[in-house]
Amino acid sequence: MPTKIRWLVLGLIILIVFQIANANSNTIKLSSGQQSVESNYFGLHIHHLAHPTVKTPWPNLKFGTWRLWDAYVNWSYLEPKKGEWDFSKLDQYVEMARTHKVEILLPLGLSPRWASARPNEKSSYGLGNAAEPQDVDNWRNYVRTVATRYKGQIHHYELWNEVSSPGFYSGKQKQLVELARVAYITLKEIDPTIVFISPSVAGDNSHALPWLEQYFKEGGHKYADVVAYHFYVADKEPEAMLSLVYKVKTLTGKYGLSGKPLWNTESGWWIANKDGTPETGAVKGWKRLLSSDAENFVARALILGKSAGIERFYWYAWDNGTMGLIELHSKKFKPAAHAYQQVYAWLVGSVLQNCTQKQTMWTCDLFDAKGIHKRLAWTTGKDLMWITPHTWHISSYQTLDGQHHSTKPGSPITLTQAPMLIIGR
Repeated sequence: MPTKIRWLVLGLIILIVFQIANANSNTIKLSSGQQSVESNYFGLHIHHLAHPTVKTPWPNLKFGTWRLWDAYVNWSYLEPKKGEWDFSKLDQYVEMARTHKVEILLPLGLSPRWASARPNEKSSYGLGNAAEPQDVDNWRNYVRTVATRYKGQIHHYELWNEVSSPGFYSGKQKQLVELARVAYITLKEIDPTIVFISPSVAGDNSHALPWLEQYFKEGGHKYADVVAYHFYVADKEPEAMLSLVYKVKTLTGKYGLSGKPLWNTESGWWIANKDGTPETGAVKGWKRLLSSDAENFVARALILGKSAGIERFYWYAWDNGTMGLIELHSKKFKPAAHAYQQVYAWLVGSVLQNCTQKQTMWTCDLFDAKGIHKRLAWTTGKDLMWITPHTWHISSYQTLDGQHHSTKPGSPITLTQAPMLIIGR
């Protein structure tokens, strides 16, 4: 089935099942297609690899792609003064990625103060960083210089970050469209195979989607190989992402972008620390997840994201003080990091199909590289004592902590909020 038609069909399925769910809260069905899950579905943000005081080692878990946001390599760091470049950190990152065979996604943005249209304006970063550049030629030169230096090494570039938030971007949509146009043309001139990702907005609120729609209306839809969105539902459970995915797909379809891949270029939850690291970055109203809830949320978000048609999922973040998968000072894995790695092991190389919700219970069909039919299962409510259908011919199951358990058809299994892998003969 052609990609565009496949996305239209998937969007229609999601619409129908959410109408059903709203009617009787009984059944939701999702299907992510016939392609196997690749390692680059699993992305991370990593902050402290080159940090001067709180340095973290390279992640000791498998993932496929790395988004360099909050990694000190935006425009304001790379060209702090006009014509004076500092590529020391980005060179380190590119070499690390090459060594570990991980792809890089580099966001382009945050104007240096010297280039900013409003150099004294406050932002979530430095003065003037959120404003569009005063002179588009400086932007063009920045894009060209970076893309030329890293030709053949960085293939994915994203426009800015969370542009509906004035702390990140304070300009208008029309100005951002011009930056997109210049960046798109410049990147393709240097390397036609470069993938250019649209600017992201974040969350399910009254501001994000209208901002993005206005950007598309102004012509931004013409300059995107991939659509980005930050599927934050940090005050809710992972299943809440699904309605937001539908809204985004509906919007992108309206502007002829249904055939473009959809990437979740940033998402995560507030995950409690145990090593005394201050949790200072959480937004008011977010859920604070303790160990067991955090690992369950990580696993369910990754599974459901893929089942809903998201092609990449960049977790925020590996070593963040508030949303990290590790304890920032002790460097120990949190249970959430083990969950991330376990879901990677379950999904990569397999085909995920037909995730279905019936009341509080979710099951997903999974076919591994040998064609063996497995299932993922969990509940969003209280623990359930569940007897699997005899037609499944189950022989064992694996819990999220990696433990294998033997069983047989007709034997009860306790389903919890932590996904498990059910294995047939």
